[in-house]
Amino acid sequence: MDLDFHILGSSSLGNSALLRTSQSKVLIDAGFSGKRIENLLAEVGESIDSIDAVFLTHEHQDHAQGIRGLCKRADLPIYANRDTAAAVQKKLNRRPNWQIFQTGSEFSFRNLTIHTFSVPHDAYDPVGFSFHWGNEEDLFEQPHSLAWVTDLGYVPEHIKDRLQKIQTLVIESNYDEELLEKDTRRPWSTKQRIRGRHGHLSNDAAYELIKHLDSASKLRSVHLAHLSKDCNSTDKVTARFSSLMQNHLKIHVVDPAASIIPAIL
Repeated sequence: MDLDFHILGSSSLGNSALLRTSQSKVLIDAGFSGKRIENLLAEVGESIDSIDAVFLTHEHQDHAQGIRGLCKRADLPIYANRDTAAAVQKKLNRRPNWQIFQTGSEFSFRNLTIHTFSVPHDAYDPVGFSFHWGNEEDLFEQPHSLAWVTDLGYVPEHIKDRLQKIQTLVIESNYDEELLEKDTRRPWSTKQRIRGRHGHLSNDAAYELIKHLDSASKLRSVHLAHLSKDCNSTDKVTARFSSLMQNHLKIHVVDPAASIIPAIL
């Protein structure tokens, strides 16, 4: 397979994706146990040994817990910024093959060019990634770009600017305002954290972002991810985005109960 993208799972319990191009196979986040990731990769014909690198957005368990198992393969590069690596390392008995980048930097890995950018979330130094590969002269791998932005309380201008150049976007649509308000299991302080500027993106906020990008960007497909199992639903998200689904954009809602979601690039 020269080019494909699979969301291995996305919810409050775990987030990870596999990007395969002609020259690289990389994991974006590792929010499941090492064994679970191994099983998920097997379902798409891969193994941990076939993965070329892992890219971590931040240290929270639902994005990084798999590093404990993955780092048993000592040569596997784990890309993270310094604060994220330090936070994850505290929970490990061995040292992974950390590849440290500075937030906001651009670097290359095989045929990928990776841009990193800060995101507002309650972690040490959380980031989003955009991946760029291919070129106009390559008949088999035309230029493409993908961004992974799963945890953020709001969308600053620098992220909007970054996403203008993206063709495939994975963005969180974490909670429905009404369901969060009615939730009796979460204390008021937790609800305030979720709603806060360093919390998570609501369906309404995600909708406004996609509406903005739809009119002034290269965006082709959107995958709405990281849905709360308690304070959201695929039906709620689909209803909120229904007007945009009539446009040229391909919009997909990632079911938090599903695994191995083939994603359209």
